[in-house]
Amino acid sequence: MLDDSLKSQLAAYLERLREPVQLIATLDEREASAEMRELLQEIAALNPLVEARFDGNDARKPSFQISRKGADMGLRFAAIPMGHEFTSLVLALLQAGGHPPKLEAEVIAQIQALEGDFAFETYMSLTCHNCPDVVQALNLMAVLNPRIRHVAIDGGLFEAEVADRKIMAVPTIFLNGQPFGSGRMEIGEILARIDTGAAARDAAKLAQKDVFDVLIVGGGPAGAAAAVYAARKGIKTGIVAERFGGQTLDTLGIENFISVLETQGPKFAAALEAHARHYDVDIMNGQRVEKLEPALQPGGTSTITLANGAQLRGKTLILSTGARWRNVNVPGEAEYRNKGVAYCPHCDGPLFKGRKVAVIGGGNSGVEAAIDLAGIVEHVSLIEFADALKADAVLVDKLKSLPNVAIHVNAQTTEITGDGQKVTGLRYKDRASGAEHSVELAGVFVQIGLVPNTEWLKGTLELSKYGEIIVDAKGATSLPGIFAAGDATTVPYKQIIIAAGEGAKAALSAFDHLIRHGANG
Repeated sequence: MLDDSLKSQLAAYLERLREPVQLIATLDEREASAEMRELLQEIAALNPLVEARFDGNDARKPSFQISRKGADMGLRFAAIPMGHEFTSLVLALLQAGGHPPKLEAEVIAQIQALEGDFAFETYMSLTCHNCPDVVQALNLMAVLNPRIRHVAIDGGLFEAEVADRKIMAVPTIFLNGQPFGSGRMEIGEILARIDTGAAARDAAKLAQKDVFDVLIVGGGPAGAAAAVYAARKGIKTGIVAERFGGQTLDTLGIENFISVLETQGPKFAAALEAHARHYDVDIMNGQRVEKLEPALQPGGTSTITLANGAQLRGKTLILSTGARWRNVNVPGEAEYRNKGVAYCPHCDGPLFKGRKVAVIGGGNSGVEAAIDLAGIVEHVSLIEFADALKADAVLVDKLKSLPNVAIHVNAQTTEITGDGQKVTGLRYKDRASGAEHSVELAGVFVQIGLVPNTEWLKGTLELSKYGEIIVDAKGATSLPGIFAAGDATTVPYKQIIIAAGEGAKAALSAFDHLIRHGANG
């Protein structure tokens, strides 16, 4: 199962174990069970503190529990955790073996203090780059609190469960047998939902913070760059974000950030956060901003109000709220989201293996999605509103070479149809002839660009007709002392490297504003 390179890396990691760990497997006659046995035996052979047993009695076969010897930790994989989940396996081994997690002491205490019984089940796929965050968060919670149990389930190994529970997107999480959530979730988001007093405690703590010299809203590349540039000036810098990393968390591969030949989105996002923390930036993650009250005069303070009611103040603000996937806004899209309507082909594509799907959108993201899906599904229909595909020529040529892809241009999606539980098809109109067409499908992947996260700013500062924050050459908005950067603004070309540059520019402009209007005002 493991090549020599992986064995060498894993052996080095296992040197960090402090206490003995047991791998307790429940197997059956399937080939996957043989593979799981081989994997666990190879892991156990790498370190004497790891023991592999094959006398488990779990209902799911194959599966294995990871537990500190003498304990009964509720951490289980109903999967052979390779691919994107190999890191989840390594972390689970280390944490079960007493290696301290990289988590704030107050969050650890919050998890350990949770009362009640929490049985989590996460359905994931090994090709999903959003799934590991959820799996790793819940695994760690199971290590820290004996009343929390978690099993990570590979949907490809347990197809009957996936069909019975009507799961058509990953990650999908159940708590105590009931739907809990879907999509990427970090440990703070999970805690906020199960710890009923967390929001009030969080709000009270945030409300006590002093005025920031530079307060940044949004934690993507623009916000992170702004934070680093501001903090390096020696001024009090804070960054409040709903998800630190922004869109990069949902990006599989990054190959065009100059000097970084190739990386993955979540890894890039972690590097952004680490860089900001290096300069003692006050990072307030998992917080949604709902209101802006600008300063009444130059040198005054602006106030933002969070969803939990807390207010934060800054002598200058930098708005870098980014953007999100644009919806088609046709009947059936909202009703069948995560029931056949999906936005991440890498995450959810394997759930449609051997079936027919559509991709809406003929730009680079849409064509790349169609190419990826064509290697998994039976057939792909690509639907493009314009009269030609807008993707790069090399991608279009690749797409046209695939035998199981049909391209429909000048096609307006009019409805996504379903049977009340899942997607069954799509309707589109030929914009040239007016003819209506129906396509039978199991899934629809929407890839039609981005919409800025600026709804909360309407009526406060000047926005373009597309909802983008209008900025000048220095990143200044229509309000003094308030700057903006990244995909939420009118700056063209929504690229990571451009967002980062604009964030740095906005921070320098904010610093200049503080100098001119009094840094201590």
